[in-house]
Amino acid sequence: MTKRRPRIAVTATAGEVPQMPAMTAYNESDGLLEVIESLGGVPVIFAETERVPPEAYTQLFDGFIAPGGCDVAPHFYGEEPRRGLGRTTPVRDAFEIGVIRAARSQGLPVFGICRGLQVINVALGGTLYQDIPTELPGSFVQHSQKAAPDRPVHHVSIELGSRLAAIFGEEAFVNSRHHQAVKDPAPSLAVAARAKDGVVEALESGDGLVSAVQWHPEDLWQRDQAQRRLFEVFMDLAAAAAAKRTRFL
Repeated sequence: MTKRRPRIAVTATAGEVPQMPAMTAYNESDGLLEVIESLGGVPVIFAETERVPPEAYTQLFDGFIAPGGCDVAPHFYGEEPRRGLGRTTPVRDAFEIGVIRAARSQGLPVFGICRGLQVINVALGGTLYQDIPTELPGSFVQHSQKAAPDRPVHHVSIELGSRLAAIFGEEAFVNSRHHQAVKDPAPSLAVAARAKDGVVEALESGDGLVSAVQWHPEDLWQRDQAQRRLFEVFMDLAAAAAAKRTRFL
């Protein structure tokens, strides 16, 4: 029997494309799709919808990546909008939250990038700072970098004993394009890394099936082997899920 390539779901970025106003979703991360393909996976792009239950989508993938995007709407974690909140896409929030919860219930791996970390945290019961500059005035790190997106700009300290530490060691040099951050981590997630100002930069679950980083490794993996290793670990989990499913077909 031919070994099946793992199918990796990635949510599309919501928003109108000026040249094609009838379109409401697209995906701009070539780096993310490229690393999935280079590691033997098949990217499956999902546009959010309210017409199909999110649970129905889990039969279509072996691992789910929640990528970057707009702010998470605060009503999903029990707050009112505050000064500094940016554009939100509640339909995408609801869709991703449903997919994440369904993936967890079925033992499928989930990986979050930037906004993806935030929506994973919310899906599993955590909360967010809606805007770092207004809610964390003591923060001194430039979390929304002015440098090119593929350039690391600040360091993060990694928790000893975490799965992330097995990849990076005690510290990582990362890029940064966010203004929201984890406030209360979800009960099932542990903080795996923080910026020098204390802002949460990575989360992971005890069983290793959920991992999330606040930076953008899809822009760094070609020049940084540790960033590539983040995807390799996730892809290994997805490949294991694919093999398990194949045995039961």
